[in-house]
Amino acid sequence: MGWMAWLIIAIVLGIIEMLTVEFTFLMLAGGALAAAAAAGFTDNLAVQVITFAVVAVILLLTVRPWARNHIYQSSPETRTNSHALLGRQAEAISDVTARGGRIKLGGEVWSARTAGDIIPSGALVVVNHIDGATAIVSPR
Repeated sequence: MGWMAWLIIAIVLGIIEMLTVEFTFLMLAGGALAAAAAAGFTDNLAVQVITFAVVAVILLLTVRPWARNHIYQSSPETRTNSHALLGRQAEAISDVTARGGRIKLGGEVWSARTAGDIIPSGALVVVNHIDGATAIVSPR
């Protein structure tokens, strides 16, 4: 098998890796690239297949665990959706009681409740919890 065939195999494995993001197919693509290099030196298919297998196994056992740990453990935890609003400051645009009220949070008007005392209109509040479409707030 020629070096061009191994290169095509490496490209296909790289495309599959982009769809799975598990680093398995990337390591196999590395083995295919090594086999392509071996095909440049010899026409012996057995040498090419052995090169592919050895390099792929070495990459799977050494580089893959390191890459997975590096990617999945070093990425910061990002809060999204309603979790991103927790701890944010807002302004009460009406009195906020345990039964309801309105706040301006991030440029939007939200329904709000308080678990404690009444918060007067114009006061600054902090978002403690989001319950459906209602912010549970406390005075700042």
